[in-house]
Amino acid sequence: MGMIEDVVGDLKGNIDTAIAAFKSELGKLRTGRASVSVLDGIKVDYYGVPTPLNQVANLQVADARLITIKPWERNLIGEIEKAIRNSDIGINPQNDGDLIRLPVPPLNEERRKDLVKRAKNQGEETKIGMRNHRRDANDMLKELEKGKEISEDELKKGLEKVQAEIDRGTKMVDEILATKEKEILDI
Repeated sequence: MGMIEDVVGDLKGNIDTAIAAFKSELGKLRTGRASVSVLDGIKVDYYGVPTPLNQVANLQVADARLITIKPWERNLIGEIEKAIRNSDIGINPQNDGDLIRLPVPPLNEERRKDLVKRAKNQGEETKIGMRNHRRDANDMLKELEKGKEISEDELKKGLEKVQAEIDRGTKMVDEILATKEKEILDI
């Protein structure tokens, strides 16, 4: 039974990793509220090295509709502003020489629906990844049974445990997606 537990344990780890990646991707989707997570994918040219924005500046949410960026080195302001303009976050930076302000405009209805659609696509991609992990786990269990390392009954119990883990992961993805959808559509 230890081999079945190993296979199910690996599957559980893969599902948890997929869900963490899904949460991270959803965090990058801009809602109507200011959040520094929209800046996660932005890299700034820091002396020739592409460096994440949060490693060269202090990022803060000043209020519900404003993000401020205070670079640690004043000469980086132009590079930071350029990196934000080149990203596709849809926010126009305002530079005052010391600080960059990112006023988060309210989302229109069409943009909200587009964001919900993107979130659902990411959720479906995560579920597809989990199903691939399920297939791999099931194949491993069937190989163990074929090699006479586990019995047919143990195989059946193992397959049920694998499906239970997939159901748990799918439920979590659906809950996270529902929360994000509500957040996006909330005016």
